[in-house]
Amino acid sequence: MYRQLISAVLLLAIATSVGATAHEPPPPQLLEVRRIWDKAPHNAFTDLLRHDGRWYCVFREGSKHVSPDGSLRVITSDDGNDWESLALISHPVDDLRDAKLSVTPDGRFMLTGAGMQADKPVRYHSMSWFSADKGRTWDAGRRIGDPGFWLWRAQWHDGAVYSMGYETYRDRTKRTLRLYKSSDGASFESWVDQVNVPNGVGEDRILFLKDGSALCLLRHETGTKNGLLGTSNPPFKQWTWKELNLRIGGPNMIQLPDGRILAATRLYSPRTRTSLSWIDLEAGTMTECLELPSGRDTSYAGMVLHEGVLWISYYSSHEEKTCIYLAKVKP
Repeated sequence: MYRQLISAVLLLAIATSVGATAHEPPPPQLLEVRRIWDKAPHNAFTDLLRHDGRWYCVFREGSKHVSPDGSLRVITSDDGNDWESLALISHPVDDLRDAKLSVTPDGRFMLTGAGMQADKPVRYHSMSWFSADKGRTWDAGRRIGDPGFWLWRAQWHDGAVYSMGYETYRDRTKRTLRLYKSSDGASFESWVDQVNVPNGVGEDRILFLKDGSALCLLRHETGTKNGLLGTSNPPFKQWTWKELNLRIGGPNMIQLPDGRILAATRLYSPRTRTSLSWIDLEAGTMTECLELPSGRDTSYAGMVLHEGVLWISYYSSHEEKTCIYLAKVKP
């Protein structure tokens, strides 16, 4: 009788525990990861796009992490397994860096990035390029924003394109943040001259949510060096910020159909890696939930949710050199 009572109590406890957690979704599952490009000595800083049934990935390739021969490579695939080069965008004197790929409201491809000349007083200027034939040929490009401001990721919303731009002083403690807006991606105006964040900021990801508001996941490299999470409502002139609990680099994030926010970033402690983390908007926290095969020089992910699977491009140097990888994750 005593044993039967103990068994019944144990079964009730297990059932209660299962019932309490049944509503919680399982953690993201890594389905597969493959290397999709390694032809240059250094391949890095990715973005990913799916358009008209094809995949497009863009990244920087060069002889080193920073080198005058930095160019932007666009590759494409119909299945995500076999990739071919579509275009290479180069510049006679600039090290081209950190390309981001989007589609304009009129159906053209837009590429944004930065040109760097390491020996100049103003080392960086942002640029945009356009393609009318789905990435095969590109125009000569033009400078956008203000000299010395890096418009790191341009994102379309309600017919306009927005981008945070951070100052690129060598002294990171002086770096301020500016929000830009454009109707065409070729000419950007300063929408907020100085966003109300502490100096020392860097790369960002603006995410426009289903309710019309916006989030900004922002790298911060002074003080605690923890990332920052901003929120804003239209017209996105005023921002409210929370300090996160993790140091991050190369931020990207996506809103899942159930409303949850999943970020892909570089994490630093206890070692450098590319990982996925849940973002709790109320608490202002990030919770790591899946580490991708990665290490050392790594991160800068592109994210696309397609048919219930999250496709993630990123770069890493955990194998013999710095290469481009593509992961598929069940979120």
